[in-house]
Formats: sequence, structure tokens, C-alpha cells
Amino acid sequence: MVEHTITELENVLGYSFKNRQILMNALTHRSFFHENPDKAQDYNERLEFLGDSVLGFVIVEYLYLSDSSLTESIMAKAKSYLVKESVLSEIAASLSLGKYLRLGKGEESTGGRTKRSLLADGVEAVLGAVYLDGGYEDARRLILGLFQNKIGSVLMSGEFYDFKTELQEKTQLLFNSIPEYRMIKQEGEEHNKIFTVDVHIAGTKFGTGFGKSKKEAETNAAQEALRELQTQESREYI
Repeated sequence: MVEHTITELENVLGYSFKNRQILMNALTHRSFFHENPDKAQDYNERLEFLGDSVLGFVIVEYLYLSDSSLTESIMAKAKSYLVKESVLSEIAASLSLGKYLRLGKGEESTGGRTKRSLLADGVEAVLGAVYLDGGYEDARRLILGLFQNKIGSVLMSGEFYDFKTELQEKTQLLFNSIPEYRMIKQEGEEHNKIFTVDVHIAGTKFGTGFGKSKKEAETNAAQEALRELQTQESREYI
């Protein structure tokens, strides 16, 4: 990579490297490293591992300090959602990171610059590189600059919450049974259907959900069932 390209990426990141070789390593896929041993010192998998840990810590620290009402369970679910491949690849796209990656011919020819897995790995590696080069505060500043709005929207929408998994865990504990989802009806034209799903636990209906897909309807039914279970538990303590 030529110097002006590195400078361009530094400008996008808002961070100037003291040791640019660390950034080069972060952008180097193993395919490029093995095909061009004379042009690459290392590839990015170790930096990716480091960056994953730094990212996770910064997000959890931010969640912990920003809202004392967030439980351990909610913080864990939110963090898991925010560091998943689809979110990281969105962040990579916002940085146009794909065009800076150093890829081997095989990865290049198969669309590696737009592969979600490579983009997600690249983001983590770059975060690891910033941590090594500048330390925790610089890494934290970059991470929050990239993720803070996403963290806020995820907490507001609750999209990180897996209602179906939580309901299954709860019903296994309370009833030694798993939820049964029953399709009640589907209405509307093929491109604009509305699905209705009931969820039953141990033979009793606990919730109904609606959605534009069966999955969405099941998720909403599970959420309603959890509310009903919580209401029943509250009554027991009165």
C-alpha cells in the first residue's frame, strides 16, 4: 500500500499511527501474506483476536458506566449483539475498509473486499492495531466514535434481545417443557403477508404474536409470553 492510501485510512479513522507497520499487518489477510512473503511482515489474525477483546471490554465498560439499571444479562446480550459479524461488517462499510485490505488473488477474485467475515475481521484487527500503537484511551475513543450511536439505538429498540431463547430457558426451568409455536393464520397478499402465531407452554396458551414473517411473529409471541410469566410470578409474591 502506498503512503497516501495509508494516510487516507488514518484520516477516515481519525487516528495517525506512530508505527504504520502495525496498521499494515492489520490490513493483511493470510492469503496475501502467503502469496507475497516479501511484501508482508505478518497477517492480521493475532491483531483480530486482540481487537475483539479490546472491543468487548470497551463496550461493556461503556454499558456499565452509562446506565446503572442495565443488568448483567442485558449487558451480556447487548455486547454479544454489538460484536457480531453483521454489525462489524456495517462498521467496516462505513469506513470503506474493504478497499484497504491486502488480499491474495483467490480472495480478491471471489469478492473478498465485500465479504462480511473479512470485513468484520478487518475491523477487529484495526482496533487491535490502534490499541497496540496508541494505547487504551486512543482505542476507546475510536471504538466509541464508531459504535456509540449503534449502542444507543440497539438499547432503545431492544433488537439485541433474544426473546425465544429466554422463554425456552425459563419454561424448561419452570415447567420442564419447551414452548410450542402454532401458526394460527396468515393474511394479505404474497408480498405483504401478516402472520399470527400462538405460543403454548405445557398445553396452555401464553401469548400471541404478529409479524411480517413467521420468525417475527414467533419472537413477538415469545415476548408476550415472557410478560405473562412475569405477571404470574408477581402475583405469587402478593
